Amino acid sequence: MIPVAIFAALALSAWATSSTAQPRLSDTTRSYLSIAAPIVALTNVTLIDGTGRPAERGQTVVINGDRIQAVGPTGAVSVPAGARVVDLPGHTVIPGLVGMHNHTFYTTAAGRRAQLNTSAPRLYLGSGVTTIRTTGSISPYAEISLKQQIEAGEVPGPRMHISGPYITGPDAVVERKHITTPEQARRVVDYWADEGATWFKVYTEISRENLRAVTEAAHRRGVKVTGHLCSVGYREAVEAGIDALEHGLMANLEYHPDKVPDRCPGRDLETYAKLDVNSEAVQSTFRALVAKGVPMTSTLAVYEISIPNRPPLEQRVLDAMSPEVRREYQDTRRRLAERAGEGSMLAAFRKAQEYERAFVKAGGLLAAGVDPTGNGGALPGFGDQRNLELLIEAGFTPEEAVRIMTANGAKVLGQADLGTVAPGQIADLVVLRGDLAARPADIRNVVTVFKGGVGFDAQKLIASVAGLVGIR
Repeated sequence: MIPVAIFAALALSAWATSSTAQPRLSDTTRSYLSIAAPIVALTNVTLIDGTGRPAERGQTVVINGDRIQAVGPTGAVSVPAGARVVDLPGHTVIPGLVGMHNHTFYTTAAGRRAQLNTSAPRLYLGSGVTTIRTTGSISPYAEISLKQQIEAGEVPGPRMHISGPYITGPDAVVERKHITTPEQARRVVDYWADEGATWFKVYTEISRENLRAVTEAAHRRGVKVTGHLCSVGYREAVEAGIDALEHGLMANLEYHPDKVPDRCPGRDLETYAKLDVNSEAVQSTFRALVAKGVPMTSTLAVYEISIPNRPPLEQRVLDAMSPEVRREYQDTRRRLAERAGEGSMLAAFRKAQEYERAFVKAGGLLAAGVDPTGNGGALPGFGDQRNLELLIEAGFTPEEAVRIMTANGAKVLGQADLGTVAPGQIADLVVLRGDLAARPADIRNVVTVFKGGVGFDAQKLIASVAGLVGIR
């Protein structure tokens, strides 16, 4: 009789060299696997399938290779002979999260800017984020290389849709491409499309003329454009051909009383906090986006960190940070807390939540991403999980919030075979301990993350980057 440990190792080796396991995984990547078998059956789970339908209890999901083979009530679904059966009462299964504003770099309020090619991909995957769109890069070649390493199985991480450098008008940030003419815009797009970018992100100081030049050049190359805007309003951006918009209300300055064309006005949180989402100004924005099929990306987690005493301070967040970053972030929180009660940030944040709810009600397509920038409190992966809680806080049901963070993101990316739990779909799944439909905080309790049918140990991935965020 073969000892259990040896049998498991042989099964893993056979799986990793089979035709269904592409690419061959490195020893490093293999060290994070927890479930690796040609056929896996997850039984007795609560399923939230990504379509928005109510959670279903007592379900079985069968994975065959990198695809979902069957889904249905436990006992009614035929489990193939020889399948690895994992019985999971008390657990929830959801699709892998699709992060639509998920940088691989990180910033703090102290001016730190760090490319996280080690910690970011592991935190994303360990948090249940199986696909990301990077949405602006300060080191485009680092992202291209990371994407290649993940696809080759050399390092663990999510599927990556990469963008080129930030494209903006005149500003003082050195990592951005500052363009002043349409010809410059076209040249930048052609260069980075050749290098492998499938999206571009225009930034706050872009002009309408140069935005149109970017979108026209990108569309000729079969790639898309999204934007964190300010100088250009959302309706103007839709007219210029933009494919998506980032940050919801917080980046749409077209309602600002002092807005003039091609200029970015100062922040006016008080006016925005009082905005009527049912007004003609807002509803006309929504109609323009819906008519052209332009989605918005919710990034509530990165805005919440500017509110005093939010989000709840988690030990796991502090553990992931390097000692210096931990001090920087705690200092920032203390300074914000000292000003609690001042300003309109909380009211504006509530309005941003209301705006996103109203956009969906108007027929808009809403996706979500973390944007691990700002003062450093929204970490890769952890911030994605927080987004789900904030969407529920905004008034979405848990099932609707899961759809926003899975199927909707996949739709924006044009990945019809991702984002839902159904036969024939790619087997990107997240196993959570607890009942997510009843307790949204259970989104933090990730046990196993399946990416293409390969089960990764979530806690092992997260533990491997302790103290690294802000360094590498």
